[in-house]
Amino acid sequence: MTSVVVCGGSVIGLSTAMLLARDGHDVTVLERDPVGAPDHPRDAWNEWPRAGVAQFHQPHNIFPRVQLILDAELPGLTARLVDAGCYVWEPLTALPPALAGEPRPGDDRFHFPTGRRPTVEAVFAGAARHHPGVTVRRGVGVDGLLTGASVVDHVPHVTGVRTKGGDELRADLVVDAMGRRSPLADWLAALGARPPEMESEDQGFVYYTRYYAGDAVPPMFGPPLAPMGTFSLLTLPGDNGTWSVTLWAAASDPLLREVRDPEQFSNVVRACPLHAHWLDGDPITGVLAMAAILDKHRRFVVHGRPVVTGVVAVGDAWACTNPSAGRGISVGLVQAQCVRDAARDAFDDPVALAIRVDDLTEARATPFFWNQIHADRARIAEMDALRAGAEPPPPADPALALLQKAMPHDGDALRAAFEITMCLALPQEVFARPGFMDKLAAYADAESPPFPGPSRDDLAGILSG
Repeated sequence: MTSVVVCGGSVIGLSTAMLLARDGHDVTVLERDPVGAPDHPRDAWNEWPRAGVAQFHQPHNIFPRVQLILDAELPGLTARLVDAGCYVWEPLTALPPALAGEPRPGDDRFHFPTGRRPTVEAVFAGAARHHPGVTVRRGVGVDGLLTGASVVDHVPHVTGVRTKGGDELRADLVVDAMGRRSPLADWLAALGARPPEMESEDQGFVYYTRYYAGDAVPPMFGPPLAPMGTFSLLTLPGDNGTWSVTLWAAASDPLLREVRDPEQFSNVVRACPLHAHWLDGDPITGVLAMAAILDKHRRFVVHGRPVVTGVVAVGDAWACTNPSAGRGISVGLVQAQCVRDAARDAFDDPVALAIRVDDLTEARATPFFWNQIHADRARIAEMDALRAGAEPPPPADPALALLQKAMPHDGDALRAAFEITMCLALPQEVFARPGFMDKLAAYADAESPPFPGPSRDDLAGILSG
């Protein structure tokens, strides 16, 4: 039986382990945090310490792409999420009829369960704990890679890992699921490998989040992610009667730093008419800040040649983006499928496996990364210009700008925007559909009023009071 070691036991690491185990591989997951998930996922928020995940209590989201993959690949997990109290979001149903239009066949593809990160991860941990072929070892950190004879000249071949306790675990394949701070690149440099191709940018965003609880998740009167000039507002349902409200802005904006104070946070949200009612609950946290958020992409095949064989990276260890888009779990699962599919094609050929993982990832997953990079660059440039009193730059993607104009008026455009936002389709795929751009062109002169909220002068008055 072939053996796999997965380094990292978060959602994507556990999912990759289960996908590979379903194909008959013997998979061991090594997770450095010693405490496992509680038996009841509903208890995870309060009872599960996850020191190794800095963003454990920051907002997370699950999109329909996640449910699509789970239902096809890991049946039963969607039901586990619902049983754990995850909120089943039906975004079209929540919209005013004038905007959503009449229900259509297939609209249920936009329905999905979502919840706070501790609850969601506890569900995946419980599933992995009982999954045939998966062994999860907690409290076991990885200290480095084991190597054997190279299968191609001047390219290290990984044959396992060395734990921080000094144990050596041999494996036919090592999967790096150690997140955005993965040391894999440093380990490869120590082996003399050529460096992976890497793109890393800190766009300069900072997030301020507060969680609330109440009898029901507030209704959606505005979009979950709403640009409000020099800040954006993100409102997300959670699980078990909880939800989160996030203000995100440029880290270089001193004015918005005042929202670290809970009263000031509430004052700003209360000034946003479509979102103020999201304060109508009991706060269960203070204002949680998160900054230094990197968009990072690592590619381990350079000019058609792998820099290493015997190890692949998944999830944030492969690529991570601005979390406000909520795409991390969705795109991570897409890429985990790429690894599983490549293993089906070429597990016994390490060079072919590395190249196949890269090919599938570049085709299916990497476009999501680059689309987000371009969106982040455009948004921070807009924030900076507005803060300086200058005219914002023109839209980076005219087609997306046209889609935004058409959404309030056209049901096809609205659903296409949902497909893009929820990772069901790439913009490139949507805009290539026959006749779709012609339909959007009819709305080129449509008004796109900003979401109602405080002006920059209003913000200054609110936050200086």
